[in-house]
Amino acid sequence: MPRVLQAGLWGLVAGSALLIGAAVGYLASLPQRLIAAIMAFGGGVLISALSFELMDEAYSQGGFPATAIGFLGGAVVYSAANLYLARRGAKHRKRSDGKQPSEADEGGSGLAIAVGALLDGIPESIVIGVTMIGGGAVSAVAVAAIFISNVPEGLSSSAGMKKAKRPPAYIFGLWSAIAVVSGVAALAGFAVFSHFSDAVVAATTAVAAGAILAMLADTMIPEAFEYAHNLTGLITVAGFLIAFMLSKLGSS
Repeated sequence: MPRVLQAGLWGLVAGSALLIGAAVGYLASLPQRLIAAIMAFGGGVLISALSFELMDEAYSQGGFPATAIGFLGGAVVYSAANLYLARRGAKHRKRSDGKQPSEADEGGSGLAIAVGALLDGIPESIVIGVTMIGGGAVSAVAVAAIFISNVPEGLSSSAGMKKAKRPPAYIFGLWSAIAVVSGVAALAGFAVFSHFSDAVVAATTAVAAGAILAMLADTMIPEAFEYAHNLTGLITVAGFLIAFMLSKLGSS
């Protein structure tokens, strides 16, 4: 199979975890603290992945200037887009506790939430394709980390959508579409950036890392802390450790 199609397939695999999480969040009535704990664990997994798989690779490939500029740039762009969407009803898109507004409460919030969910997923999907540029093989650790973290994202957000009385067609249609877009984004990440220099590829990887970290701080960690409270740190560390172990096993 051509590598560009492999990239798209791996992006689709990672994105499909959002749909799995959405099904659990919609069909099962999980305790709020359990959802928060799952979010904290997913946050720890992503922090580890962006530290050891993305930032370290970006630094090795492009040096500090490209990595630093990309990292900060990714955080700035994500934060600006997130602020815009938050003002249009997407602020609590990952909340499972009923804080998400319904369409009746805030017109246009459904579209804002959909765009926000897309914004959260695109950076990590692109980087799946980018990781294939160097050696031709996908970073299994990156895919595993994104897959693991996508489950709680889809779970918590869908539980909140259900409480906001959004119809099943909206919820599952949204996550199905984002899973497909994740595959397309990974494919594009490989197809587009394989033609650029190492510095550009490194900066792109760092952009994704910066956007992911900003997303964690803005959306996942607040949801986790509100209900897991003092256990949030411990659970996040556990997620970090699991992903760190995967990273070291993958490189051995």
